Amino acid sequence: MNHRFQCQCAKVIGEVADTRSAIHAICYCRDCQGYAHHLGQSDAVLDALAGTEVVGTHARNVSFTRGTDQLACVSLSEGGLLRWYARCCNTPLANTGRDWRMPYVGLVHLCLRGGGAPLAPAFVPVQMHLETASAKGTPPRMGWSKVRALLGFMPGIVASRWSGSYRRTPFFTPTGAPVVAVRVLSAAERAQAMAAV
Repeated sequence: MNHRFQCQCAKVIGEVADTRSAIHAICYCRDCQGYAHHLGQSDAVLDALAGTEVVGTHARNVSFTRGTDQLACVSLSEGGLLRWYARCCNTPLANTGRDWRMPYVGLVHLCLRGGGAPLAPAFVPVQMHLETASAKGTPPRMGWSKVRALLGFMPGIVASRWSGSYRRTPFFTPTGAPVVAVRVLSAAERAQAMAAV
């Protein structure tokens, strides 16, 4: 099953394949909160506890069908995650690491719900809550679902380093460089974003 994603103005459109192999989480970390504020999207992205709902998948499952000229990338710090968004309307799209050989992609729910599409039944229900110490309240406990989800998901990500499948990614060039220039927030920009958290 493929699931369409798009930015809020529909200039950027793509698809996620093999949706049933994805994992589903809510992250409450301060960086995710600061990023949403930096883009001016906190009301659309953050839930009542300041969490960001994310669907994790392998980079090879993500493709863009339109609007790659609108793709932009920012990082909150020199060594931080690469945070990909549509510059046309500041819609957060995905988070990746800096090393393309670890091809995890965290797709932000806002683009996955583009055009009003529901996440179910394409994706499994939320399986884990991450960085809960930064939540604006107490998220529900998830029991063993987090462990089960990671045990099923991470071996495929790690194995991609040996199989070479990490090279199939829309976010990096064939030599492993990001497909667009990464802009690292200035100290003032980061301070402003984090002050809103």
